[in-house]
Amino acid sequence: MTLCGRINKLFGTGGGLRLTLYDSFPEDFNPATMPLVVEIDGLEVPLYCEEFDYVGASGASVRFADLDTDRRAEELIGKEFSMELSDEEGEEDEFFLEDLIGFEATILEPATERTFTGEVTDYIDSDINPLFELTIAGREVLVPAVDEMIGGIDFEREQIKFILPEGLID
Repeated sequence: MTLCGRINKLFGTGGGLRLTLYDSFPEDFNPATMPLVVEIDGLEVPLYCEEFDYVGASGASVRFADLDTDRRAEELIGKEFSMELSDEEGEEDEFFLEDLIGFEATILEPATERTFTGEVTDYIDSDINPLFELTIAGREVLVPAVDEMIGGIDFEREQIKFILPEGLID
């Protein structure tokens, strides 16, 4: 849940409210399908908009379904609301380790200053010890698939850099 705004005051009659929209409020907000979530008595309560109109750059007026009186709407004044947002950028950045098969691999051993090149030829999925299989100069080497050993990934060039402790690939 992402904090997206605050309910400020009553607006008009029949349960209308004025909102302040934070920078995190989504530009593609669809009031028909995306509820605003308010915490009431420790519970997250979704509020669906019957009416929603932008007011200026960072405001909106709203009427929520099932809140048709000023008295009921007044209980929400001062509360912040959140929304369940999909992080589109994050989704693009999301990948599976299997996606790295076929990437060119550069392996650095800082302790010995040795550098090797090869290719990621397989990924062995295991809850205990996931591994990459690398082919280096015709030889297969297993490398733990952990953040500490990955120095960087370039998806455009399909390259991955590993920084490994001395002796791991010998």
